[in-house]
Amino acid sequence: MRSEEQPSLFDLSKVGESTPGVNFQADLIPKNAKIPIPAGTYQTMTEMAADCNRCHRCDLGDNRTHAVIGRGNISSDVMIVGEGPGQNEDETGLPFVGKAGQLLEKILASVGIDSDRDVYICNAVKCRPPENRVPTSEEIAACRPYLLEQIRIVDPKIILLSGATAARSLLNEKRGITKIRGLWIEWEGRLTMPILHPAYLLRNPSKERGSPKWLMWQDIQAVRAKLDEIRANCKLANG
Repeated sequence: MRSEEQPSLFDLSKVGESTPGVNFQADLIPKNAKIPIPAGTYQTMTEMAADCNRCHRCDLGDNRTHAVIGRGNISSDVMIVGEGPGQNEDETGLPFVGKAGQLLEKILASVGIDSDRDVYICNAVKCRPPENRVPTSEEIAACRPYLLEQIRIVDPKIILLSGATAARSLLNEKRGITKIRGLWIEWEGRLTMPILHPAYLLRNPSKERGSPKWLMWQDIQAVRAKLDEIRANCKLANG
């Protein structure tokens, strides 16, 4: 049964850091964003990270400190796709490490989902847009092949699309995030759910019924229930 009572999950606590281990390798990649990167190009995230840190398929590569690839379990059932890196992410090379990321950790933990063990976290756009502006359609398109490769490597059963840019990148969704959040949408045989971005929740502190934080609490409970259902069905299928 889903509860409408929210636990104290919006007080921020320090999130542990992990260190990316990427040895950059010279490798040819299409510099023209109109030329796709073929599926199966990368066998590991490390290989892809090396190319992303050399990538100039759009102008965002000109000013980045690090391309931000991902963190978490690359064999997890749940994948979370954010919009794009901010300053903290650009500096560390890791997604969701600022206040929004700390809030995401709390939200996941509230339903027993561990960000290191149970999910893989990445962004639709791998390099920070100037002044944290919304990525352009061209920038989203340039990075989409990398996102598709990440999905292929992780092979998640559930993909959470955090924010409008993430939903547009994968689903080509034109509706606003408030119109589609909490909906299960099938994509390529996988379940996806658009959710509100944690940064939006930080700007809307109310926890009253119908508020963004209240809606997120409903959505994350639905995700937990669906994950439990999928795992139970897999267990039955495997005897």
